Amino acid sequence: MSEGIFRPDDLADVGGDEQSISGGFREEKVASADDWHLVELLRSGDEASFVCLIDNYHSAMLRLAMIFVPKRMVAEEVVQETWMAVLEGLSRFEGRSSLKTWIFRILTNRAKTRALREGRSVPFSSLAELNLDSVEPAVDPDRFRSMDAPQWSGGWLSFPTPWESLPEERLLSKETQSYLEKAIEALPASQREVITLRDIEGWSSEEACALLEISESNQRVLLHRARAKVRNALERYFAEQ
Repeated sequence: MSEGIFRPDDLADVGGDEQSISGGFREEKVASADDWHLVELLRSGDEASFVCLIDNYHSAMLRLAMIFVPKRMVAEEVVQETWMAVLEGLSRFEGRSSLKTWIFRILTNRAKTRALREGRSVPFSSLAELNLDSVEPAVDPDRFRSMDAPQWSGGWLSFPTPWESLPEERLLSKETQSYLEKAIEALPASQREVITLRDIEGWSSEEACALLEISESNQRVLLHRARAKVRNALERYFAEQ
C-alpha cells in the first residue's frame, strides 16, 4: 500500500470545507506498442504471456471486484469470468484504451452485473455517490479556530498527531493493517474505489480516471476525502492504544 494515507502532510492543505469541483474527463491514452505486442502473443495462444498477465493483475482484480460483491467466493467467480471474457474478446480489442484499462473495465462491468443480480447497489451508478457539490469537511471543523478569532483565525486548534515517534512494528502490525482495511471498507463506495486503485494498487491518477470515467478534479477530491477519513480513523485508533 502507498504511504499516502499515513503522511501527516496529506492534511496540510485541509483547512475546512472543500469547494465545488468540476472539470472534463481526461483524455485517455490509447494502447501502447507493448500492449499490442502482448495482445498479439495472447492471440497466438502464448500461454506464458497469459500466465504473466494473471500474475500481474489477478490480485488487484479480486480486490476491486470485492468492492461490488464483498463475498470472496462470488468475487473470485467474477474474476474467472473476466479472464474468460478477455480471452474471448481479444480478437475485438481495438486499442482505444490501454490493455490494462480494457481488462479492468470488463471486470467492473461484470462485477456490477453480478452485484445487481445479488441485489446489491452498484458504486458509481450515475455517479450518484460523488456529491462533489455538497459541503463535506475533510477534517472535523472543531479542530480549527473560528474565522472571527482575534489571532490565527481559521488556523489549527488541534494539529494532526505526528506518527514519526511510533515504533515501525506498530505501524506495520497485523492489528493496524486490519484496522486500516476496516476503515477503507467503511468509506462510501466511490471513495473506496479511488483509494483502492491509487493507494493500494498504485495506479496513476490517469489510469484511475480512465477506468472510472471521471475527471481528474473529481478523482482528486474523492481521493483527498478518502485519505482524510482513513487518516482520522487511524489517528483515533493510535490515540486509544
